[in-house]
Amino acid sequence: MGLLVAGCTSGDRQPAPPPPESSRAAAVTPSAGVVATSTPTAAKLRSVRVLGSGDVLIHPQLWEQAAADSTAAGEPRGYDFGPMYAGIAAVTKGVDLATCELESPLAPASGPFTGWPNFSSPPQVLTALKGVGYRSCTTASNHSIDQGSAGVTRTLDELDAAGLRHTGSARSAAEAAKPMIITTANGVKIAQLAYAFGFNGQQLPPSEPWLANETDIPTILKAAQRAKLAGADIVVLSMHWGVEYSHSATAQQQAQAAQLLASPDIDVILGDHPHVVEPFQQINGKWVVYSMGNQISRHADPVAASREGVMPVFTFTETAPHVWKTTRVQADVTWMQFSPAFRLIDVAQGLADPAMTPTQRADLQGALTRVTGYVNAMGARGAGLQVD
Repeated sequence: MGLLVAGCTSGDRQPAPPPPESSRAAAVTPSAGVVATSTPTAAKLRSVRVLGSGDVLIHPQLWEQAAADSTAAGEPRGYDFGPMYAGIAAVTKGVDLATCELESPLAPASGPFTGWPNFSSPPQVLTALKGVGYRSCTTASNHSIDQGSAGVTRTLDELDAAGLRHTGSARSAAEAAKPMIITTANGVKIAQLAYAFGFNGQQLPPSEPWLANETDIPTILKAAQRAKLAGADIVVLSMHWGVEYSHSATAQQQAQAAQLLASPDIDVILGDHPHVVEPFQQINGKWVVYSMGNQISRHADPVAASREGVMPVFTFTETAPHVWKTTRVQADVTWMQFSPAFRLIDVAQGLADPAMTPTQRADLQGALTRVTGYVNAMGARGAGLQVD
């Protein structure tokens, strides 16, 4: 379990409580075990757990594994990513909102699929993400427009068809302007925003500037403000930033995090892009994860570091109606197993599994030791971070 941390409130700008809904039954929050209704009272304040995760970056070896797993299941012409993702289901299904970082655009179901440098990935991965409990994915990355406007549209259409919410790219100006807000089972409204530093030298078309969100601090601050005014209790900001394969947050990342978290409208920052894990940091009671590393991938180099990832879990607790603070922070470490099959392993569960071989156990223990060092490089454990 995580440790209690000194938190900050997100109540400087408080939207009016939603009207009571007679058709909504009281619900028990899985994280806090307390009964909550749509309108909180002093005796029925709510708690919510939000999970982030690293880059979903599908290199050819991964779709080849998905094809082999589909064949083994009796579907020789399919792509089944379910076995690859099954190892994290207990974690991702145990939170109120799990969100992924879908780094690459999606191809038609029958392909062709491509890897680096211009990705076009199998949409069948969405079935696996949905199956292990994900409710949303961010789509702002340096690869967002690898396949142009058609790729953005196809990706978002596939996410819609899979029942996954999304933010970070758009099919129209109207879609780009509308805050993406998810309501949890106990009535907490969580907005998500996502931005990327750029698009690998490509420029957004002048006629379609809304295709993908490019980082601009004033724009982000205004979007967060709109989300709070639209009724969001909590705003989760995803930032595609930093330097690839570096375990250290750059000066620019740190400056941007401080500026963004100074806003009363942004409650936590989840970072991606470096493909390796970077530190967690508490800033004035709020948290930034500079990089969650990769979730699934098969980079050629650096092999070991890019196999490691972290799934941060933030617990937000209501201290008064619609006033929230961060009360617990966990880092759940993951490892991308390559042999005998590509599998995403939850390290804590793997170390507890007596069936693990000595070699597998050494891999997992090494990942846990290294990632614990990376996430704590800026003193996060002293501020209350629990690493599992």
